[in-house]
Amino acid sequence: SSCASCGIAGNGDIQLKKCTACYLVRYCSIKCQKDHRPKHKRDCKKRVVELHDELLFKQPKSTHRGDCPICLVPLPLDLTKSSRMSCCSKLVCNGCYHANERREKEQRLAPKCPFCRHDIPRSPAEADRNKRKRIEANDPDALTEFGTRCREKGDYKGAIVCWTKAAE
Repeated sequence: SSCASCGIAGNGDIQLKKCTACYLVRYCSIKCQKDHRPKHKRDCKKRVVELHDELLFKQPKSTHRGDCPICLVPLPLDLTKSSRMSCCSKLVCNGCYHANERREKEQRLAPKCPFCRHDIPRSPAEADRNKRKRIEANDPDALTEFGTRCREKGDYKGAIVCWTKAAE
């Protein structure tokens, strides 16, 4: 490869450095990089956007957690990057959750679930009532979550009962 500005070939003596924004071109010196900047600027910005998009959308094809029911992007393995809605027991990615929150603030709307549009519970007790309703309705997602909570508390028998019901 060679310097994008002056054309000097890189070899053992001359170490070419990549553009730190786009990684597409190489320069032999800071002077050459500055001289070439006006010619390179447009392509560089375009490549930076492409790199950002590649990073943003670099997701596995699928995970065992499934896809977000709103944007259909695979749910991240990191549990802190998604939220379970107590009203419908759907697991929603934080991107969709925050987009809904932002829309509600901008339009001055009451907080609602981004999936089913039911009111967000105003208290933990109300959230628990919603979850109980979902469990009584044999919702597999609610049963799985409740089984996980049972296991975390040491109630392994209760966990297995919930998970078995969820699997049916």
